[in-house]
Amino acid sequence: MLKVDLNCDLGESFGRYKLGLDEEIIPLISSANVACGFHASDPVVMQKTIKMAKQSDIQVGAHPGFLDLMGFGRRNMDISTEEAKAYVKYQLGALYAFCKGENMEIQHVKPHGALYNMAGKNYDLAKAICEAIYEFDKNIILLGLSGSQLIKAGEDTGLRVAREVFADRAYEDDGSLRARSKEGAVITDENIAIDRVVKMVKENKVTSYSGKEIEIYADSICVHGDGVKALEFVKKIRERLLSEGIEILPLKEIV
Repeated sequence: MLKVDLNCDLGESFGRYKLGLDEEIIPLISSANVACGFHASDPVVMQKTIKMAKQSDIQVGAHPGFLDLMGFGRRNMDISTEEAKAYVKYQLGALYAFCKGENMEIQHVKPHGALYNMAGKNYDLAKAICEAIYEFDKNIILLGLSGSQLIKAGEDTGLRVAREVFADRAYEDDGSLRARSKEGAVITDENIAIDRVVKMVKENKVTSYSGKEIEIYADSICVHGDGVKALEFVKKIRERLLSEGIEILPLKEIV
C-alpha cells in the first residue's frame, strides 16, 4: 500500500494576532510544522500548539525561518552559513523546551519560506541547516522540497530525509516552487490541486507551470492551514487519498 504524510505549517499566530485554523486542522493531519518564534509565533502560541498536537496524537517538527516577523519569513536575507546554522539551532532549542515539557519528541525539521526556497537551490546554505540539525539530534528527519539541494545536503550529512510536495503550489520546470510574486503561483481550484497530489503520489510526476511533466517524489504533502477554504481543502484531500488506497502516516513511519 502507498503511504504518505500530510503536513501543515502551524503555530503561526502572534500575541493577539491569530493566523490559521490550527484547532480544526490538527486532527486531520499526521505531522505539524511548528513556527519557532523567528518568522512567526511566540512562547505562548508554541506551548499551546504542542499541547494540541499531543492531544490529537500527531507528530511535531520545527519550522525555523529567518528573523523577519514583519515579512513573515518570506523575504530573502543575506546571511552567512555560520549564521544560518546558529539560527536553526536556536529555534530547534526553543521548540525542544516545549516538547520536552509534554514528553514529546521533535520528529522533523522543515525550514520556512525564504529559508526553505533559498536552501533548495543553495547547497552551502542547505548544508549549514543540515549540520545544525545533525549536531542537535542526528535522528531528526529533514523535510525538504523533492529534488532540491536541501535533500541532497541532508543525505550528504547523514540525516534521514523526507521529500515534500505541495498541493496548492505551481512548479517551475526545474522542480522549484513558482515564486508567490508571479502569476499562477498558487492553485486555487481544489479539484485540480487534489488531482495533482494523487498523480504525484501514485506516478511520481507533476505538470509544471509551463506544461512540462517533471519527476517528483512525495513522502509528505504540505497543505496550508491559513486560506479561506483551508479546512474544507484538507478534509477533501484526506478523503481522496484514503479513497485511492493511500495510507496517511507520520514521517517517522515512512522514511
